[in-house]
Amino acid sequence: MTTPDVRVRFAPSPTGPLHIGGVRTALYNYLFARQHGGKLILRIEDTDSKRFVPGAEEYIQQTFRWLGIDFDEGVGHGGHYGPYRQSERKHIYKEYVDRLLEEGKAYIAFDTPEQLDAKRKEVDNFQYDARTRGTMTNSLTLSADEVKQRMADGQQYVVRFLVQPGQRITVDDMIRGEVNVMSDILDDKVLYKSADELPTYHLANIVDDHLMGITHVIRGEEWLPSAPLHVLLYRALGWEDTMPRFAHLSLLLKPEGKGKLSKRDGDRLGFPVFPLQWTDPVSNDVSRGFRESGYFPEAVVNFLALLGWNPGTEQELLSMDELTQLFDISKCQKAGARFDFQKAAWFNHEYMLHKSDDEIAQLFAPIVAGNGVEEPLTRITQVVHMMKDRVSFVGELWPLCSFFFIAPTTYDEKTTRKRWKACSPRQMTELADILQGIDDFSAEGQEAIVMPWVESKGYKLGDVMNAFRLCLVGEGKGPGMFDISAFLGKDETLHRISTAINKLPQPTE
Repeated sequence: MTTPDVRVRFAPSPTGPLHIGGVRTALYNYLFARQHGGKLILRIEDTDSKRFVPGAEEYIQQTFRWLGIDFDEGVGHGGHYGPYRQSERKHIYKEYVDRLLEEGKAYIAFDTPEQLDAKRKEVDNFQYDARTRGTMTNSLTLSADEVKQRMADGQQYVVRFLVQPGQRITVDDMIRGEVNVMSDILDDKVLYKSADELPTYHLANIVDDHLMGITHVIRGEEWLPSAPLHVLLYRALGWEDTMPRFAHLSLLLKPEGKGKLSKRDGDRLGFPVFPLQWTDPVSNDVSRGFRESGYFPEAVVNFLALLGWNPGTEQELLSMDELTQLFDISKCQKAGARFDFQKAAWFNHEYMLHKSDDEIAQLFAPIVAGNGVEEPLTRITQVVHMMKDRVSFVGELWPLCSFFFIAPTTYDEKTTRKRWKACSPRQMTELADILQGIDDFSAEGQEAIVMPWVESKGYKLGDVMNAFRLCLVGEGKGPGMFDISAFLGKDETLHRISTAINKLPQPTE
């Protein structure tokens, strides 16, 4: 189905690193836009000047470049509806603030933080609304002259939305269905602050969505309580007929399934909750990212897409194109989605297997070089071919297969006690003589000669091969022994056997 007029937006605030839940929201917006032949806009909601964090906006853009989530318009992409940073749209918002004031749909409030705190202590569950606004310091309780004088004196104020009680508000949500709320439970939200001459999220969000032609708003569940207020604002501004359809996504929950996923959960259990590494500009604390932890962007996208939605089939590995074809916003679950970080690692392992040995080798080569080893890429590719099915991340390869590049200098005690028997020195000396005489030192060439020799001598195959592995590897790990010795070559194999015979203890019967 193609409806070219579909326009959705992802509108993060540059207040720090982008949480992985925000990435999922952006991904669902992307899939929805692409599926309907629509447009995806990146808008930066930076009206909260006190919470602005340097570097956060660039971090957001780097994240989507890494993940392959492309925007059609917005910050860094241009477009006909800019500027796309809310801090650059002050003059636009002020026009609508003034309009709401003139039409009696908003009012000016001078209450200081101290006055508001005192009222909260005085009134249980205080809410600035139809029941309490008459007791506060605002343009509804002050004379017009006094309001003008206070403003002329430079007294700071806010503009609050005048919520009339007794109104039935219906939010048509594509995931949750029809949500009905009475306006009596809403407070008179602040729409504008004179202190920084900026609107709050509520007004700026509505004005921008309307002026940018946004047709669908797909956002996190945490914004669901704001939806009724936004419906009222659309009504107040006369835009009800162009109001976008809403879809509020479920929360990402802790791995245990209770409570919202937080950075603390990642620190506690050892997994990232940010897409990229983030260094706090104030504390210099470093938070790990999915990219730096070795995740492939395709694996992250696939994993996130299935957190709270599934295509209704058994298929789990889905490309971006497949996700776009199958995605159905109405099939997103209402309940929170448990963040299974072990499943995330499983996805990465599967994508590791689907990548070519050459591609993994290119990623592994800097790690090999960083450990002081100079090896041609062809050799590194051979190791990757033998070992990549045993790991979930490229970074896990080195500790698992460093023996391919560096001869062991010590031997695992537990393996030595179990595998290095009284017969081992003699058998390894004989094996070295057999290997010395083999011209075809390929895995197949060695196997064709060594296996009959073992049988002819009446040796236990396990005794020979376990001792052989200990000599070459230093412990009981790795792929098939002839694959290892073929990679090392005859000279290195014989050298490692000789070194082990001389270094390992001589066990008694």
